[in-house]
Amino acid sequence: MSWFIEALKKYAVFGGRARRKEYWLYTLFLEIIYGVFGILGYAAHAPYLIAIPVLGFLLPTLAVAVRRLHDTGRSGWWFLFELVPVVGPITLLVFYCLDSQPGVNKFGPNPKEAPVFA
Repeated sequence: MSWFIEALKKYAVFGGRARRKEYWLYTLFLEIIYGVFGILGYAAHAPYLIAIPVLGFLLPTLAVAVRRLHDTGRSGWWFLFELVPVVGPITLLVFYCLDSQPGVNKFGPNPKEAPVFA
């Protein structure tokens, strides 16, 4: 849950990097929220209820996805590849599953590595 909250705190931060753990735990909790709203919408005969979390979490979801792409050394513009049918989502799934680029890249230091204090 703390990773979900951490991603929400950086809801509009498109710079920097996000670890795999941050991205996937955010996605897990988001899917649980979508499921709850989907069940509530079905029970209340109001399928539009799912639009509430989708719209509410749109910006944080985009931000954490861009930071995840940065962590693999790719530009956040790769997120638009999602619009290509079949190939786009599969390619991005692979990118999201890849390990972090070691060391510092052009998007910042690796969040997995502990900071060194002199």
